[in-house]
Amino acid sequence: MKEKLGRLDWTDVFLWLIGASILALVIIGSIATLIDNKYTSRQWFDFLIFGVAQGSVYALIALGYTLVYGILRMINFAHSEVYMSGAFTGYFVAHAMGQSGFLNANPVVGLLIIFAVGMSVSTLIAILLERIAYRPLRRAPRLVPLITAIGASFFLQYTFRGLFGSQNRAYPEIDLGEPWPIGGGLEIQRVQVLVIVAAAVLMMGLYLFVQYTRTGKAMRAVSEDKDVAALMGIDVDGIIVRTFALGAALAGAAGVLYALMFRQVSFFMGFVPGIKAFTAAVLGGIGNIPGAMLGGIFLGIFESVGPTLFLEGIGIPAAHQLKDVIAFTLLVLILIFRPTGILGERLSKTKA
Repeated sequence: MKEKLGRLDWTDVFLWLIGASILALVIIGSIATLIDNKYTSRQWFDFLIFGVAQGSVYALIALGYTLVYGILRMINFAHSEVYMSGAFTGYFVAHAMGQSGFLNANPVVGLLIIFAVGMSVSTLIAILLERIAYRPLRRAPRLVPLITAIGASFFLQYTFRGLFGSQNRAYPEIDLGEPWPIGGGLEIQRVQVLVIVAAAVLMMGLYLFVQYTRTGKAMRAVSEDKDVAALMGIDVDGIIVRTFALGAALAGAAGVLYALMFRQVSFFMGFVPGIKAFTAAVLGGIGNIPGAMLGGIFLGIFESVGPTLFLEGIGIPAAHQLKDVIAFTLLVLILIFRPTGILGERLSKTKA
């Protein structure tokens, strides 16, 4: 104990005091909110389901960050615009089918077409990014591809703005039927069910693909050591392209799911969800596929329930406007107290 105390410096003490203060604020605010009893069980359930649906979208985007990091040890900050491109191009297909009446007459087929287009465009853009922007810099210092990724992000943002305008565009409303009653006076919107189930299927499919297919095993081998994998006959460039394609397809699906929930898209829509998905990847353990899934769901619930539960009881007006503050405070705390994330960073060795 004396040795541990001796190793502490004032910075450690200050950080632990900040963490303890935030924890105390959360506990006091939560108790005060629950005592106040302002919200019904149905409203808390709505907060929870919305958080799970939103977190499912974050998780799908986070998987793209974590897949690329696991292979190349780089953060692809252009991934948020890959996500945006899927939602944006899906809008034009949805709008055309909505105008013709096909979408509401055949909602299942229409949704499948929207997903196919959004995921295909996102995948194509990610493959082009890898080939043009990242592959020539593969042996460059790590800061160089990071700066390139930021530049590619701005390039995609303003390309879409120049081609399609800066205004928000509204997805057509799809008639999925009345909310589903689940007993006890509780019900759930069908679009939320669609988002949660679709995200769960995609995440489980990715996990099984990486764990049990030949390509997935090759991806894990390349993640361990590219040079050794190449000596064993693995096409390293091909595996990296497939990794980008997988992450981009999931991001395109996430963009469509997000648009179905919030029904608006714009050229700038990728920035905040992209940063939050990166937060989710760090939260779960960057490079860890189950960690990215868990981190996304946890962040979505934390962001949906947290402002009301933690802040309203202590008299904070418009507490929900602070949801982004709560999300990024969580990121800072994770980076300070557990930088490897909840499940830990999946690395065979540290690569500085």
